Amino acid sequence: MANQILLLTTFLAMTCSLVVAFEPSPLQDFCVADTTNSATRVNGLPCLDSKLATAEHFFFSGLHIPGNTSNPVGGKVTPVNVAQIPGLNTLGISLARIDYAPMGVIPPHTHPRATEILTVLEGSLDVGFVTSNPDNKLISKVLNKGDAFVFPVGLIHYQKNVGTGMAVSLSSLSSQNPGVNTIANAVFGSNPPISEDVLAKSFQVDKYVITSIQAKF
Repeated sequence: MANQILLLTTFLAMTCSLVVAFEPSPLQDFCVADTTNSATRVNGLPCLDSKLATAEHFFFSGLHIPGNTSNPVGGKVTPVNVAQIPGLNTLGISLARIDYAPMGVIPPHTHPRATEILTVLEGSLDVGFVTSNPDNKLISKVLNKGDAFVFPVGLIHYQKNVGTGMAVSLSSLSSQNPGVNTIANAVFGSNPPISEDVLAKSFQVDKYVITSIQAKF
């Protein structure tokens, strides 16, 4: 009985200490990213002295400018995250403008740290995401101007312009630094490269096919 009481007391003490130690709300108005402080290592970026904050730390100009889609995939992302607006640091939100040439795509990719909600501003887009193993179900839809679609955090998703002209979308993401992992670039363009044997076995193709694809990245 004494041992049970001791265990219960210990558990309650640990629980209370965890509750006291966890603070879900911000403890300051903002935390402008101090990009010059490379010596400090935190999960994110260290804070600039709030007395040094200016309007420029919370400002970005250029979302009205179309991105250059003259590239092999015909798509261009203009990010607006903590790298562009230091004042976004710790706030858990960012934006991206995406431009698409006719038939242009944003190749399958993931955001390891953010859910994304995409709104079509111009044109029509085929969008979709794939659920995790073992189902790997494709959930997709054609969107038109004014439509919105959600890509859950960490899941592979894509966008394709299916209209006859240029298309534009705006995405909001639930992290100031959502990250992006483009599947083809990661698999076929890693440095150093993944073994051809591994990829050939994984994709069930001959090694010369893998070599040919790797050469494009």
